[in-house]
Amino acid sequence: MKTRTSKTIGAAAGIAAIALSIPLAVTAYAQPDTEPAPELEIPDPQGPGCDAFKTAVPNYKTLSTSPVGTALQSIPDASTFYSAISGGFNPAVNIVPVLENGPYVVFAPTNEAFAKLAPAQVDALKADPAALSDLVYYHDFLGLLGNEDVKGQRPTQQGAEIKVEGDGGDIKVNDTAKLVCGAIFAKDARIYLIDTVLDPKTPPTALTPSATSSTTSTTTTTSETPATTPAAPPAEAPMPAADAPIG
Repeated sequence: MKTRTSKTIGAAAGIAAIALSIPLAVTAYAQPDTEPAPELEIPDPQGPGCDAFKTAVPNYKTLSTSPVGTALQSIPDASTFYSAISGGFNPAVNIVPVLENGPYVVFAPTNEAFAKLAPAQVDALKADPAALSDLVYYHDFLGLLGNEDVKGQRPTQQGAEIKVEGDGGDIKVNDTAKLVCGAIFAKDARIYLIDTVLDPKTPPTALTPSATSSTTSTTTTTSETPATTPAAPPAEAPMPAADAPIG
């Protein structure tokens, strides 16, 4: 009996020792990171018409996860502009897929801005796909720029430049169009509602170059010109004698 008991105890101890020598599988894996990713802080849009915008679109901050086409559809005051860019004016002109392949800054004229146009002018745009394409592409340029950074002379998708001046809620485009409300965040764009339809046939006055840029340009031009040592003047030929024949 003692022998069997001793053997049993010894076998159990051996099994326990083997078990302890095998690392547990769960200890081979690191604990997953459960902290949520930080959310993008969406600043409030600025401009004199933002109170009306927020009333009409109280969940406007959720537009930051929406494509620009969906965001524009969600803004009642941009319905005419959305129609112009999405085939509503003319089925041949739908630039929404282009804008949703951004990033873009989009200047969206309000419904009231389109109402300033003569009905005949709107009808002409609807009937002319080339003119309509020029118009809608003139309202967009590449970038994701907020109110403090959007200013400058910018090349649009139409090809011509627009001029943006000011910052915050006091922004003007091409000397005439004023900010209503912006920047409204979309996933792939920053939308600025403006009170005037921009005309690609009426370019803005150029921005005056700063003194710094003029100096830089002059310096660059100078540095690109190789320095040369002035050539020595040619030796003068001896003067003929006074009585020597000429020729």
